Amino acid sequence: MKLATWNVNSLSVRLPQLIDWLAANPVDALVLQETKLTDDKFPQADLEAAGYHAHWFGQKTYNGVALLTREPATDPVRNIPGLADEQARVIAATVPHATHGPVRVIGAYFPNGQAPGSDKFAYKMGWLEALNAWVKDELSRHPRLVLMGDYNIAPTDADVYDPVGWKDQIHCTVEEREHFQRLLGLGLHDAFRLFEQAPKLWSWWDYRNLAFRKNQGLRIDHILVSEALKPAVSACVIDKAPRKNERPSDHAPVVVTLA
Repeated sequence: MKLATWNVNSLSVRLPQLIDWLAANPVDALVLQETKLTDDKFPQADLEAAGYHAHWFGQKTYNGVALLTREPATDPVRNIPGLADEQARVIAATVPHATHGPVRVIGAYFPNGQAPGSDKFAYKMGWLEALNAWVKDELSRHPRLVLMGDYNIAPTDADVYDPVGWKDQIHCTVEEREHFQRLLGLGLHDAFRLFEQAPKLWSWWDYRNLAFRKNQGLRIDHILVSEALKPAVSACVIDKAPRKNERPSDHAPVVVTLA
């Protein structure tokens, strides 16, 4: 069973790339972030033609998330229950699998936060508090759970190309990293770090300053798996190939394999 996350940074722009990637990488479930589409514009027919069912939750111009699955997913949830939030950031559903059984998948586009001390940073902190409480509840009802998406958090200095330059900057603040650790404290595990990984592997590179060519990036796209799923995790990789496309997203897909 393969599960993946990808911030496509505009589904309308990246749809052909997405369909090509799915053809080459027929994952069982894929969560998307920054679809940047209202619900009526979601390309359901194109994705069904590619062999995928979908749940989606969008808004005009910004944010937007989706969950694509080979088999129909059930019990969908949009955004964090109980949190008054006008931004489309969360999609969750239960994904069936003939061999592994059902897995609860939560796809999330974490707030950027803009800058420490800003109103948007305060929003991010409140959003993370609400997420933690909800995920804790979800885990109690769905022990086989995966939380994946664009976290906008580089959890350690090993996830930053220039830890000194990024120290206390957005994505790398103590507060953000503490929230990441609190998610791990719920009994989740960073699938990527379950394996020995080569150094300087990132999932995001700025469009500016030839960052991708210079490999100056951050690892901010993550897949966290529950304790019940941890023994089944056999691989977790970042697929840099789509970042080499013409007009690419600034993020690369991350894929976890349950063996």
